Amino acid sequence: MSKELIRLRDLCMAYDDELVLDHLNLYINDKEFLTLLGPSGCGKSTTLRIIGGFTAPLSGDVLFDGVRINDVPPYKRQINTVFQKYALFPHLNVFENVAFGLRMQRRPDPSDPKRNTKLPEEEIRQRVLEMLEAVSLKGFENRRTDALSGGQQQRVAIARALVNRPKVLLLDEPLGALDLKLRKDMQIELKRIQQQVGITFIYVTHDQEEALTMSDTIVVMDKGTIQQIGTPEDIYNEPKNAFVADFIGESNIIDGVMVQDKLVQMYGRQFPCLDGGFSENEPVDVVIRPEDIDIVPVEQGQLTGTVTNVTFKGMQYDIIVDFRGFKWLIQTTDHSPVGARIGIKIDPDGIHVMKKSRYSGLYGDYSSFSDEYDELDTVEPEEGGDEA
Repeated sequence: MSKELIRLRDLCMAYDDELVLDHLNLYINDKEFLTLLGPSGCGKSTTLRIIGGFTAPLSGDVLFDGVRINDVPPYKRQINTVFQKYALFPHLNVFENVAFGLRMQRRPDPSDPKRNTKLPEEEIRQRVLEMLEAVSLKGFENRRTDALSGGQQQRVAIARALVNRPKVLLLDEPLGALDLKLRKDMQIELKRIQQQVGITFIYVTHDQEEALTMSDTIVVMDKGTIQQIGTPEDIYNEPKNAFVADFIGESNIIDGVMVQDKLVQMYGRQFPCLDGGFSENEPVDVVIRPEDIDIVPVEQGQLTGTVTNVTFKGMQYDIIVDFRGFKWLIQTTDHSPVGARIGIKIDPDGIHVMKKSRYSGLYGDYSSFSDEYDELDTVEPEEGGDEA
């Protein structure tokens, strides 16, 4: 069983009288890769800064290994931070950048406990070389930092933070400045480093792919509150509300009624599902992921609609289909031309039912994606609307 390392208890924070964190409660386990995920302004970076000691909360407590550390300055916490701007020293080579923190350290002199002494040069060299090997930069010791790629510079910054042997590494959107391919490579590299050094990583991002790729635990935030905590699989497959369903991946979110356990109604039709525990005839939100929809001939469809846009994405087509004015996204390897009438089928495990929330009705309709999909021509539904 994992040991709790950090606990945030009832944290509140505001800037210019605007509440940024609203009674936030969270615990983080030792050796966990935890990601704070959410849109800009949701409070994730403020949470990270409070953990690091760079910002003091208006109220609430930060506990580290059971001890309250609200008043402990950043340099005395067993926590280091890697920011989006790496702040490497351009006049120092890779070795000296990584060694910088070690050269600042002092420890009691064995011959005179009242005196402090610098770390031995041999120990510094050994720890720096070990850390450069851990971040795949062995042999780069004498390289100038301005001669490194963006990904290499990031790994130098990570090595510099880890060489001091913190218990926690905070990472505030460190991949934001990298190109797409390098960002994907570094996602895998960061997870490898975290597993190798065996410490807690707390990562902040608004990129759901980064969160799904690297995390043991994802904390989805919005407007200073936590919407859901879970594994990547739980967050994606079992979102708690329409905000989470929309923010993590693509989702069609439809108004429905839970007729009874394992039976939900949409568009006047009843669909078998796997969900239960709702009241009879309770209004609900129904989430259907685009990849869980099968296109079939009209006569075989549970619903039928009209294709209004098709975008080729390489591995798949993104198809927008109009069902009575509400537009769904379907991701499929089968091509259907604009204007075609199609049927769809959804297996019970492709339907996820959620309770209504304050986010209901705000997400899931792909009518607003016309610019993203370069939708120039829209085929109007046949008179009378699409079949239900």
